[in-house]
Amino acid sequence: MHLLTSSAVYVAVVFATGFLLGAVRVLWLVPRLGVRAAELLELPFMLAAVFFAARWINRRFLGACSQSARLIVGVLALALLLGAELVLAVTLRGLSLQEAILDRDPVSGTAYYVSLCVFALMPWYLGRRGRDARGRNHAG
Repeated sequence: MHLLTSSAVYVAVVFATGFLLGAVRVLWLVPRLGVRAAELLELPFMLAAVFFAARWINRRFLGACSQSARLIVGVLALALLLGAELVLAVTLRGLSLQEAILDRDPVSGTAYYVSLCVFALMPWYLGRRGRDARGRNHAG
């Protein structure tokens, strides 16, 4: 249950950030720059949010957890995030599941899918750096 809670909090932080940035992207950037440029411009901010959220989750919830537990948190978070995104795409945007998954710009869509992998792996990666809940190095 601890891992599921950690995953849900991680998703909530990143999803909320993405929701806010997505509003800026759709309302102001897409009309001026186009979909591809707007999505690529948003990506570094989302990756920063992923990094800081994963670091906080590691320190707050996963300080004593194993690397495999951190990986499980990331994979569970990915499943939750994709589920939330698909529900919103189908209900709010009226897309089919196939459209929500496959109808993406070839460049920014690929970057998006790579960023999802980064999202899933970030808690594990930051945990590999050997830091405990207070940011000190472990011995060993």
